[in-house]
Amino acid sequence: MCGIVGYVGGRSALDVVVDGLARLEYRGYDSAGVAVLADGKLATAKRAGKLVNLRGALEEEPPPAGTLGMGHTRWATHGPPNDRNAHPHVDCTGSVAVIHNGIIENFAELRAELEEGGHGLGSDTDTEAVAHLLEDELKGGGDLADAMRRVCGRLEGAFTLVATHTGSPGLVVGARRNSPLVVGVGDGENFLASDVAAFIEHTRDAIELGQDQIVELRAEGVKVTDFDGRPAEVKEYHVDWDVSAAEKGGYDYFMLKEIAEQPRAVADTLLGRIGADGRLHLDEMRIPDRELREVDKIIIVACGTSYHAGLIAKYAIEHWAGLPCEVELASEFRYRDPILSPTTLVIAISQSGETMDALMAVRHAREQKAKLLGICNVNGSTLPRECDGVLYTHAGPEIAVASTKAFLTQLVAVYLIALYIAQVRGTKWGDEVFAMVQLLERMPEKVEKVLETMEPVRELARSLAGERCVLFLGRHVGFPVALEGALKLKELAYMHAEGFAAGELKHGPIALIEKDLPVVVVVPPRARDVLHDKIVSNIQEIRARGARTIVIAEEGDASVEPYADTLISVPAVPTLLQPLVTTVPLQVFACELATAKGHDVDQPRNLAKSVTVE
Repeated sequence: MCGIVGYVGGRSALDVVVDGLARLEYRGYDSAGVAVLADGKLATAKRAGKLVNLRGALEEEPPPAGTLGMGHTRWATHGPPNDRNAHPHVDCTGSVAVIHNGIIENFAELRAELEEGGHGLGSDTDTEAVAHLLEDELKGGGDLADAMRRVCGRLEGAFTLVATHTGSPGLVVGARRNSPLVVGVGDGENFLASDVAAFIEHTRDAIELGQDQIVELRAEGVKVTDFDGRPAEVKEYHVDWDVSAAEKGGYDYFMLKEIAEQPRAVADTLLGRIGADGRLHLDEMRIPDRELREVDKIIIVACGTSYHAGLIAKYAIEHWAGLPCEVELASEFRYRDPILSPTTLVIAISQSGETMDALMAVRHAREQKAKLLGICNVNGSTLPRECDGVLYTHAGPEIAVASTKAFLTQLVAVYLIALYIAQVRGTKWGDEVFAMVQLLERMPEKVEKVLETMEPVRELARSLAGERCVLFLGRHVGFPVALEGALKLKELAYMHAEGFAAGELKHGPIALIEKDLPVVVVVPPRARDVLHDKIVSNIQEIRARGARTIVIAEEGDASVEPYADTLISVPAVPTLLQPLVTTVPLQVFACELATAKGHDVDQPRNLAKSVTVE
């Protein structure tokens, strides 16, 4: 998500850091800041908004020239995007500066402890607590790296931390847990960054830090240890990408990079949701539990891919929370006189938080006194501000127009909301909710497994580049997945593609079936035997008419093998969670097919990332 740059060497640290941040702008951000250590003093500057705002502030009031510095572009998680929440954050004495990527799950307890101990915290962020913890560790002098190790031992969650201290001139310290951090190795200078794009102009020699490792960065060298202080093994490599490719992590397109980032995005969206009491906690919800208990109907409004997430949410909400749930296209919602009341909960889903159709639906629902909950990926955007509560999907910036990782994180968000409402209303026992969240926490590895087996899907896509039409069929939560698969093919490959509920096949769509027509079928898990058997019958029906059957089914499902011209296996997971694994092959399929046709998959024709008009 956020962009991190650190530098120590012989150049102007400010120039190196700001240029590095500019190379990380593709990641998306809402504020930026820098810290420079010069003449034994720390100078910091930070501004909300784009990097140009920070550049302006630095021109008006240049910091002292120094050869050690660090910078940060923030994607807000805790607290709105403004000047005081921007990084770096400093301690009470102004001698320690910290920048951070990730989420510190236990920051509330740490913050309370620090405030009780007399520290004054001036931001809403989880990051600032680290600066004050380091302050305490360094009161008697001591080593910054040792202090960082002790602080990391107290932190829960995923984080990359970079810090500097006036008492340790010439030293930048970084720490990594579940969040990327790379070292750029130069001649008499060294770099730290969240992405090699930040320093590729200066060096192509890099070190990838491993899990739970600390790096000490000095001009003359780099030292890497684990959190216990033992020397650590590191992976050295040479970057042979150009600058443009580096921004994309070596991928040809941002979309390919974002598909690959989905395991981490799913994991980040789940971070910090289970409290010490074992119960689900959604801190951003802001709607009191007693009001949620009064809800008697839920309406979900969304557009495009987000609408498909809403269709899957309906199954989860009605199954777990026992509440009737309707799903509406946001663009149609306010034109049909929907029946709303103070006991109606309207959930609006938008990646950007600026989708005008969704915002107009929310404003109409507010006029009708309904409760409003937003699901959004961008802190500080309009949708969260206009809703009573919000659940953020921590997918990080999504650059490609066609949504991939935002969709999977929206699914995680709607699952969490359904389980939270079930917990509040008592329709599921606490241990049942906890067990389901544990299953969700295993989903990143399931998605990773799918991604590791996608080469046959790419080959299939290339073989179908000359086709004019592809149909998609699904049942239960597989139906919205079929709709999403068809939408991706329309968006990227400019092909005719339609998604159908498999049970509707005989009610008209079967007339489209002809010899060699590619038909993708999403098969429910075998545990849902009635649904499973019926869709196997559907596969037989279309194959009997000469269609080419492309079947997505869970591993070990031998019953579909005789009827599949192409079988795509995915890990076995519970039925309601299956969209998290069955969607991924369809994303890869559409992206590869479009690439084979020579299309720009990041910028499809006629489309925009955020639709801000009705």
